Amino acid sequence: MRRRLPWALLGGLVLLQISYPLSGGDTRAAVTVATVMLGYATSVSHALLTRGPRATVLLVAVTTGGGFAVEALGVATGFPFGEYTYSGDLGPRLAGVPVVVPLAWTWMAWPAWLGAVRVTRSRPAQVVLAAVGLAAWDLFLDPQMVAEGYWTWVDPHPALPGVPGVPVGNYLGWLAVALVMAALIRTTGTRPGPDDAPMYALYLWTYVASIVAHAVFLDLPGVASALWGALGMGLLAAPLAWSLREESGPRSPAAPRRAGEPW
Repeated sequence: MRRRLPWALLGGLVLLQISYPLSGGDTRAAVTVATVMLGYATSVSHALLTRGPRATVLLVAVTTGGGFAVEALGVATGFPFGEYTYSGDLGPRLAGVPVVVPLAWTWMAWPAWLGAVRVTRSRPAQVVLAAVGLAAWDLFLDPQMVAEGYWTWVDPHPALPGVPGVPVGNYLGWLAVALVMAALIRTTGTRPGPDDAPMYALYLWTYVASIVAHAVFLDLPGVASALWGALGMGLLAAPLAWSLREESGPRSPAAPRRAGEPW
């Protein structure tokens, strides 16, 4: 079960995400909500099966609870993301925030964290890289969701070149929040584990699929969001992919893998 459930959930998630550009209107909104919920279930179930209840409770408290708190603060005050409002397309709202939105923080925070602890042993670097890996996802997420009308910025200026509708301050706010989340997740003492492959696959699938979707399949203004997202998420995705490639490659008999060595 430990090995199979996260892979099964990830397979369902991939199918849902493939169906997204093929849908529209209310159906697309329903697919969006279902995708977030399934992504959340994938990450949380993996944490529970591989790290146990204590680490999972901390993950959910920090990323789901913290995600809701910071989103509610943002809607009410404009801090730390800028002034924005959610439409009613993403389902029921609490304090102006669709209840599904905080789940997205957890969905990507966990694979970003596991990816970071795989590629570097420096604890400060793990926190920074995990935060960048999570925050950079928003370079894809926000332009896509704004284009669908799921949320709207009061003043989307200044924006990244070629990506109208989303202020730069929003991405900086994401990075600041992600740094706090990563620092708190680090207190679990999580190290690379033998059953973390589904989370590496989740992060790399999100990276590649988002680039392709933004460049080809979504009705977005140009391909700038694909380029910005490729650059941002690539800061974690590239070294993560390289570490997996190194692990799968042939090893010299003169340099055997040390017991417990994750890369």
